[in-house]
Amino acid sequence: MSDLLHVVCPHCDAVNRIPSARLTDAPNCGKCHHPLFQGQPLALDEARFNRHIGRGDLPVLVDFWAPWCGPCQMMAPAFEAAAVRLEPHVRLAKVNTEEAQRLALHFGIRSIPTLALFRGGQEVARQAGAMDANGLVSWTRQYL
Repeated sequence: MSDLLHVVCPHCDAVNRIPSARLTDAPNCGKCHHPLFQGQPLALDEARFNRHIGRGDLPVLVDFWAPWCGPCQMMAPAFEAAAVRLEPHVRLAKVNTEEAQRLALHFGIRSIPTLALFRGGQEVARQAGAMDANGLVSWTRQYL
């Protein structure tokens, strides 16, 4: 029997149990029936952040950003391209530090963009500054 992974739905935030061998089979949420993976980053507020980081078994790469940040805007297309390449084995998410100030304070975000990789509910790597899609993918994979 294959290992079961807890995967949080990007639509309704329900926790789904998916056999690890079936991640690439385009699984749907058992609650809302939407796809669990769409190859695009999720926008997370504090409650959704806690659910996806704390309840999901997938590593989550978080882009802490702000709408006024030029480098953040420049990196956004690369982050979207990285989501296509890293899912379903890594979830990519974006946290707007202007809207989620408590999260930014809690994690000591001092410059943006800042990338943080979470695994098992814990931060395992951090990188400040913008990267291209290839850099995002290779940086993430080196910590998995």
